Amino acid sequence: MESAELFDAGKKGRGLRATKELNAGEVVFAEPSFSAVVFDSLATQVCHSCFRHQANLHRCAQCKFAHYCDRTCQTACWDEHKQECGAIRKISKVPSENVRLAARVLWRIYKDTGIVSDSQLISVDQLQDHVADLPEEDLKQLKTDVHTFLEYWSCGRQQHSADYISHIFGIIKCNGFTLSDQRGLQAVGVGLFPNLCLVNHDCWPNCTVILNHGNQAAVSSALHSQRRIELRALGKISAGQELTVSYVDFLNLSADRQRKLKERFHFECSCEHCSQHIKDDLMMAAAESEGNKPSADQVKEATAFSKDCLEKIERSRIEKDYHQVMKLCCECLEKQGNVLADTNLYKLRVLSVASEVLSYLQSFPDAANYARRMVEGYTKLYHPSNAQLGMAIMRAGVIHWHAGQIEVGHSMICKAYAILLITHGPNHAITRDLESMRMQTEMELKMFKQNECEYHTMRDAALKNQPMVSIHPPRHSLLSKLLNYSVSKFLFGNIN
Repeated sequence: MESAELFDAGKKGRGLRATKELNAGEVVFAEPSFSAVVFDSLATQVCHSCFRHQANLHRCAQCKFAHYCDRTCQTACWDEHKQECGAIRKISKVPSENVRLAARVLWRIYKDTGIVSDSQLISVDQLQDHVADLPEEDLKQLKTDVHTFLEYWSCGRQQHSADYISHIFGIIKCNGFTLSDQRGLQAVGVGLFPNLCLVNHDCWPNCTVILNHGNQAAVSSALHSQRRIELRALGKISAGQELTVSYVDFLNLSADRQRKLKERFHFECSCEHCSQHIKDDLMMAAAESEGNKPSADQVKEATAFSKDCLEKIERSRIEKDYHQVMKLCCECLEKQGNVLADTNLYKLRVLSVASEVLSYLQSFPDAANYARRMVEGYTKLYHPSNAQLGMAIMRAGVIHWHAGQIEVGHSMICKAYAILLITHGPNHAITRDLESMRMQTEMELKMFKQNECEYHTMRDAALKNQPMVSIHPPRHSLLSKLLNYSVSKFLFGNIN
């Protein structure tokens, strides 16, 4: 924590500020989780130690619930899992992720107290809980969770009051950080990071948070590194400047962001972008062609149609009827036509779904068209170093590459790489994969420019998975590798 310190942020309460000048991509601080759990729905698909999505995980032989990559991950997690393992066996069932996380938090407090390192700035149980602000429905659920917890949790004769347990649940509800898998495409768990909880919100922040899954691959355990979050600077930050992150996706109208923040985190956002409604006009913009704009009634009708269509699209996605999804997307885009601008949120949401589903169906040329329009809209709305923008450009680059649009694809992959170097750093799994892809597409682009005819012949053979005699066999081998470079790794985190 040499680069950050706790300070009084006025109406915001506590906050963190920089103690020195920071540059884009610099790690402000890294912090291992105080406690973390995998989501119930992914308990058999995600390692309970490193939170990587893996096939063929090994199950804990005692509780039959926890799953791990291998013995190394299981050993590394034993301190966290030991009490949990006994509790699950005791009641012969697995409680919800909230109850499991609350139990892990209290077992850790009982074992190590609420502060587990010299760099931790605040005890876990001193974080805000906002239990008094919860609506009636949430209070009913809280009461149920506390009852389940009391059946589940045990630690010798140590007992806690219902109010204290409610306090822990409240802390988790408004401070829990969602953990993603190693691809950054799917939320797989939730954890508590005390220092990160002190970083206040801004809709246009100067920092971002990523999960580094650590490294347990080295032969020597002394070289292993922990799962941890990293707070990274998005641009130059001056000494004394408050450090901020965004708690919600910026791609919402300011009023919608404020509503979500009030509901989940119990504060009124008064940041510059909310107060001045910055970019709201673009997010609801009507199309304009040669100075002509659609009427207010046309915009209202297209917007209402889009809302209804997006609900139908989501239902079809859940049912995995992707051809119906595309039928609905095409109808919606036709209705939006020259009425809604490409920065309009409703059009962007349809473009995003269309590009994703067409990629899944391997209709890459059509997917590329939708992805390009989506990225153009995102670029006008997002912070230039926003991680979600970088991921969207990366996926669009992969789509263009698979569509045979090599130059555009390579350019997008390079742009995405530049953003993810800042948001994720050079050693993150996503950035390393993207660097490999950037280098490979660069080689393919050289092949294309040297002999376009031979390139297309080789590409067609690779697509058909047919053997081919070539005067440049290494190139054919490379092209085959490129075309089979686990496109699903980048594209389908939200479908499967």
